[in-house]
Amino acid sequence: MSKIRLGVNIDHVATVRNARGDVYPSPLRAALLAQKSGADSITIHLREDRRHIKDEDLKNIKLKLKIPLNLEIAATKEMMKIVLKRKPSFVCIVPEKREELTTEGGLNLRFKKNFLKKIINNLKKVSRISLFVEPNLKDIRDSKNLKVDCIEIHTGKFCNLVNKNKNYKSELNKIKKAINLGNKLGLEVH
Repeated sequence: MSKIRLGVNIDHVATVRNARGDVYPSPLRAALLAQKSGADSITIHLREDRRHIKDEDLKNIKLKLKIPLNLEIAATKEMMKIVLKRKPSFVCIVPEKREELTTEGGLNLRFKKNFLKKIINNLKKVSRISLFVEPNLKDIRDSKNLKVDCIEIHTGKFCNLVNKNKNYKSELNKIKKAINLGNKLGLEVH
């Protein structure tokens, strides 16, 4: 088994800052504090609507951080250009809906598949690429066929079942099978 690593997502530090309409709390300060406290990586999501992390946050965090930066993005030309310019260590392509508060499901790998493949090929020139996917075997195989390095499995349904005190074993088994297939195919699985 590989070493367990801690990645800290600081998006909602920016959410609070933006709600205040001020400069604090600082996402940069949060990233540096997490780094100082032993985090192995920092995750930020640069959404198309910039509802929390802003372009300036990305620039400053990338400049000052000494540990890897994982940038979550939607599969768009604009985001591809930003990644090619900023060159974060890792990029996770996630679905994005305007009305959601946070990412609520895995990426639809069959929607605009050729465009997604093109983005992945371009981004692999500067970053390690992962996809945020549902825990189903087709998505795991499709991820491998898209030649990504890694997958991040959406566990929202499992979490909701646990929180509602409902039977979650079937969903947990789906996640385990997805992890096993991902490992068997040579994908890093988060």
